Amino acid sequence: MAVMQRLKQKTRQFIDSKHMLTSITAASFLESTIVPIPLEAVLVPLMQARREKLWLIALMATLGCIIGALFGYALGYYLFDAVGDWVINTFSNPEQFEHVEQQMQQQGFWFVIMLGIVPIPFQIAMLAAGATKYSLIMFLIATTIARSIRYFGLALVVYYAGNQAERIITKHKTKAMLGLTVLVLVIWLLTTVI
Repeated sequence: MAVMQRLKQKTRQFIDSKHMLTSITAASFLESTIVPIPLEAVLVPLMQARREKLWLIALMATLGCIIGALFGYALGYYLFDAVGDWVINTFSNPEQFEHVEQQMQQQGFWFVIMLGIVPIPFQIAMLAAGATKYSLIMFLIATTIARSIRYFGLALVVYYAGNQAERIITKHKTKAMLGLTVLVLVIWLLTTVI
């Protein structure tokens, strides 16, 4: 909890900084690659404070995550033999990664969307996509959709709820994630039936 408080304090310090958008992009890149911290703790107060840049903040967070996803994909694609074991043991376990590999081969697009929305480290999807040589274009499309839902969804809540957004997000985050997960699963199942 102390980490979250420090993040909020640092957020307030750079709200008016000329490097704010670059910092959000960098933080999103780091969050999607090596630092699995919830970026929402920084984004929501920032979006509330800088409503005139609300959509731009969401865009830059999405862009940072996409760049991070490309980095993770490249790691899986080119360096999996060298660093794969370390990453698997750090963020997951071999059995879970084997399951992820199987899912990538069968339903990679929907699997990436699912992991991009639910609160599971996205590093698993990036490495699995690269390690299994999943289509880079399909991976980028799925990543863009999933992360846009996440960050632009936050922006929508801030747009409509204003200063109450943080309270609303905290109160309803689990329900929203569950609802989005069910929606994606239903669409996923419909695409396999049709």
